[in-house]
Amino acid sequence: MALKTVQYDGKSFDISYEIINPSSKKDIVILHGWGSNKEIMSNVFKKFLPSFRHIYIDLPGFGKSSNDYTLTTNDYVNIIDSFLSLICASKDTIMGHSYGGKVATSLNPNNLVLLSSAGILEEKSAKVKTKIKIAKLFNALGLSKITKAFRSSDVSNMSQNMYETFKNVVNEDFSDKFKNFQEKAYIFWGEEDSATSLDSGKKIASLIKNSEFKSYKGTHYFFVENAKDISERLENGIL
Repeated sequence: MALKTVQYDGKSFDISYEIINPSSKKDIVILHGWGSNKEIMSNVFKKFLPSFRHIYIDLPGFGKSSNDYTLTTNDYVNIIDSFLSLICASKDTIMGHSYGGKVATSLNPNNLVLLSSAGILEEKSAKVKTKIKIAKLFNALGLSKITKAFRSSDVSNMSQNMYETFKNVVNEDFSDKFKNFQEKAYIFWGEEDSATSLDSGKKIASLIKNSEFKSYKGTHYFFVENAKDISERLENGIL
C-alpha cells in the first residue's frame, strides 16, 4: 500500500493505492463501488491481466483514503483525475464497479470497463419508499437522530459527511453521460444483481454505441467468480 496527497479545491486528500505489475507498459485503473475498497478489487483481479500495470485506488472516504468533506461525483472525478496525473498514470483503460462505474465513465478513458455500474435510476421498492417518508417526517420534527435507524446498510456506519455525500450521489441519472460516451466500453453484469438490475446493464449497453455486453450468473459481485473470463475478454479486445 502507498499514499499520495492530492490537493483539490483548497482541500487535502490522502489517497491510498496499490500498483501490481509495475513494469508493464499499459495501465488499467480499477475503482471499487460504494462501501467497498481497493483490496476487494485487487484480490479478484491481481492474478489476471499480466500485460497491464494495475492501479487500485481507495476512493476518498473508503478503505485507507481520507475524506472530511461532503463531496459530489464531480469532486470524486476531479480528485481521481488529479491523483492519476500525480503518479503519471494514463487513463487509457479504467474499470469501475457499481458507483466506481460512474466515476470511471466521467474520467472518459479510451477503454471503459463497467462491472454492474450504477447510473441508471431504478424504481424504489415500496419498503424503501416507506423508509424515506418516515425519515423525512422525523427530520421535519427535529428528530434527525432517529432517522439513522432508517439509513441504508450501505451507509449505516458512515460518518455524517459521507452520509451527506451518499445523498448527493445516490439518485444521479447518468443516462446522458453514457449516451455521450464516444469511446469503447466493455460492460459486464450479474444476472441476479438486485443492487443494479440486469435491465440497467442492458440499457447502458444500448446507450453506449461502441460497447460490448456480457452477463454472468451471479449477483452484484458476480465478477469474483468470473474474473478470469472477464480478463481474457479485455485482453483480447484491448491488446
